[in-house]
Amino acid sequence: MTDERRTMTGPGGVPVCSYLEGVRDGSPWAYAIEDAGPGAAEAITARMPGWAVSAPAELGQALLDRGARLLRHMHVMRCDLPVARPVAGTAPDGFLIVPCDRPPAEILPAWLAAYPPGHPDHRPRDRDKALNEELVPLLSGEEIGPLLPCSVLAVREDSPGPGEVVGGVFAHDSDRGPWIADVFRHPDRSPRGLGALMLSATLARAGADGLTGLSLVVTEGNPARHVYERLGFHVVETVMTVMI
Repeated sequence: MTDERRTMTGPGGVPVCSYLEGVRDGSPWAYAIEDAGPGAAEAITARMPGWAVSAPAELGQALLDRGARLLRHMHVMRCDLPVARPVAGTAPDGFLIVPCDRPPAEILPAWLAAYPPGHPDHRPRDRDKALNEELVPLLSGEEIGPLLPCSVLAVREDSPGPGEVVGGVFAHDSDRGPWIADVFRHPDRSPRGLGALMLSATLARAGADGLTGLSLVVTEGNPARHVYERLGFHVVETVMTVMI
């Protein structure tokens, strides 16, 4: 990804939008689109075939109307830490919430299991490619930004060695501010409610570290949105990611 904002122009060289450029699942990706004006949908459709584009809902719908394919319909949510409402309590017996300091290979099984068929964020993944092309770059900071100390993992105490990873929250120092890239829980190896406890732990640690807020995205139709709202997150923007 690049921090350099690019400008797209329409007929006569008139700017129609600006965006950041990255890569999504191997395709060029325009995201964080701003200042979209008349002609933006036409210009993007004409100049970005084969690109993934993340745009505000109105522009996203205009791109869909012009033949784009929907990849994800999501809501950007923010929690202002002074008004966060973390869940009280500790992890259930047999589980611990610990810093996110395990190797990606130990995190991968729970991370993949958290999105089974039928989940709004499910998509078929090759295990090795998911590890090396998605999880490793994410945890190393290459994908979004450095992992923040408030990131956590949940582990089972009854597992051999240091404990089996069954969930986690990845928080990053991104170009859009402190950003939670993932909140996940193994559906068969951990109890319901653990996700809210992990996220609460992240919010508490972020506040103690002096952060004033954290943001994340949730896919339309994902019931986790209700958990986020209960903890103090609110929708600030709705975005569609489409393939041109």
